[in-house]
Amino acid sequence: MSTVKAARPILFYIRHGETDWNVAGRLQGRHDVPLNRRGRAQGRHCGEILRDLFVHNKRDPTDLDYVSSPLGRARVTMELVRGALALDVQGYKVDYRLAEIAFGAWEGFTISQLRTCDPQRISAREHDKWHFVPPGGESYAMVAERMRDWYERLTQDTVVTAHGGTARGLIAYLGIAKPAAAPLIDIAQGVVYVFAEEKLTRYS
Repeated sequence: MSTVKAARPILFYIRHGETDWNVAGRLQGRHDVPLNRRGRAQGRHCGEILRDLFVHNKRDPTDLDYVSSPLGRARVTMELVRGALALDVQGYKVDYRLAEIAFGAWEGFTISQLRTCDPQRISAREHDKWHFVPPGGESYAMVAERMRDWYERLTQDTVVTAHGGTARGLIAYLGIAKPAAAPLIDIAQGVVYVFAEEKLTRYS
């Protein structure tokens, strides 16, 4: 007897727009750094990308769920996205499991600075980025666990605004890339990533 695999919800995933710490190359993690001017423009642009996708696929934007990381840079991005879709900018959920990977004591530093002040840990991170835990932070393996918990509870197609780290955890969990490779994947800003049928498609 054959079984038909149930279709999983489609995920429209948006990394938050640019911040000044992104420009400086600083590890942000849980620090709540606001969007800069370019970051706000990227949020609006992602809303326009979604609007075009929904028109092309004859989808009503109100039929989807909308959820954001609790960090301000992701929430503002969501509000800009919803504004571009002519939706109530406050009409979305917040889920703590979508918060960025925590870098603990490293937050605010650049990798270049850490190579000088914490070279042994940086070397360990470069050897195994998936399992490495910064002092007071978490590993990508830990992030993948909470992303698994979040994703497995989805009941409908969803627009999400979150972070590069959470995207990489989800990519590994879904088998789109192997865990060792997932932390090396660039997750760009101003881009909509569509997770559907175990594939990842990028729209910019």
